[in-house]
Amino acid sequence: MASETFDLVVIGAGPGGYVAAIRGAQLGLNVAIVEREHLGGICLNWGCIPTKAMLRSSEVFHLMHRAKEFGLKADGIDYDLDAVVKRSRGVAGQLSGGIGHLMKKNKIKTIMGEAKLVGKGKISVKTEKGTEELSAKNIVLATGARARELPGLEADGDLVWTYKHALTPARMPKKLLVIGSGAIGIEFASFYNTLGADTTVVEVMDRVLPVEDEEISAFAKKAFEKQGMKIMQKAMVKQLDRAKGKVTAHIEVGGKVEKQEFDTVISAVGIVGNVEDLGLEEMGVKVDRTHVVVDAYCRTGVDGVFAIGDLAGAPWLAHKASHEGVMVAELIAGKNNVHPVRPEAIAGCTYCHPQVASVGYTEAKCKEMGLDIKVGRFPFIGNGKAIALGEPEGMVKTIFDAKTGELLGAHMVGAEVTELIQGYVVGRALETTEEDLMNTVFPHPTLSEMMHESVLDAYGRAIHF
Repeated sequence: MASETFDLVVIGAGPGGYVAAIRGAQLGLNVAIVEREHLGGICLNWGCIPTKAMLRSSEVFHLMHRAKEFGLKADGIDYDLDAVVKRSRGVAGQLSGGIGHLMKKNKIKTIMGEAKLVGKGKISVKTEKGTEELSAKNIVLATGARARELPGLEADGDLVWTYKHALTPARMPKKLLVIGSGAIGIEFASFYNTLGADTTVVEVMDRVLPVEDEEISAFAKKAFEKQGMKIMQKAMVKQLDRAKGKVTAHIEVGGKVEKQEFDTVISAVGIVGNVEDLGLEEMGVKVDRTHVVVDAYCRTGVDGVFAIGDLAGAPWLAHKASHEGVMVAELIAGKNNVHPVRPEAIAGCTYCHPQVASVGYTEAKCKEMGLDIKVGRFPFIGNGKAIALGEPEGMVKTIFDAKTGELLGAHMVGAEVTELIQGYVVGRALETTEEDLMNTVFPHPTLSEMMHESVLDAYGRAIHF
């Protein structure tokens, strides 16, 4: 059968791929998208969205236990794990269905199957009905990534879980080990710890949430420990001995190996790109440590082939993938003035309790770059709205270039900081200086006032602390 020809074929319908397809269609391109599993990808089906739904359940559960503080009465507080999971899956399902609707609305041809590059502008798709051939003037690779599995620590779905098992648990862990304290590890640790699991987190780096500013990591660690979590830093799980209903973990810390027993282990030790069986090598697409090598505009160096999102490397964030999808679609459509996505302009958000959010450079990175800086801080305890909410623990930290007043970085820990961070993201995009932020009137009473005070503090002008 003759192959269909498209201006753009996108491989992978996650937050990078489906957004690239929609933007391409908006710009008048004839677009097809190929997806082997779920529209919306990992983010929507097994990542960002369902985890937030579950974390919301644990947050409400946590608040119910604090009812008395708010002058309320709640007795017999309990949870139904199956119902929590069911709600989470329902949220994911609703949104996944929404992506299908968006594809139809934008007249994008959707093909469910496995794609492979078989020559210049040629794609072969293995579907349930057989093989379909597509021709494309441009191809966007958006196949994402999957959980990294370390030898000996592989998941079995029973005692050792990946994020997928943790999102659809067959039982509630009593004694839980989480390996890795990045966003995924710490969010699951937070969820299960709040529901009553005796939780231990092992991190190979010298602190939890290792990509965050050191001060924020230290603050978060204290909060986690106060909630009963055990945090082991500069530690490594060397092996897992599995027996019926229990796992003995050999944990190396401070040069010694200690053995601890758990009934459940969640492995969250990073990701690897989905680069296999795509025909990349044959096409001359370069792959380095499971990620496709691209330039600032996501070009692979092979004419007409782009790679975006997790497949193209860090930061491994859905919003980075979406933004790259838009950028690449605009490049393909011949739009002028297309800007590359700068990693330091992308905010990172972690939805543990307390939340953590940041954008730009850490204080250590600024010093490493030899920059002369001014640093401001403001605690939640000095903010009226935070106290009224019953959330007095947290802080906002801002870093400025002492010479130019440029906002170099912003780092937060506390209630709702994942929503607040966007103010600083916009500020950085607009090349805002400390003067602009100081002259901005922030509404009262809001948590956002702390963002203003943190800026003032960097210049010795904080009012409320």
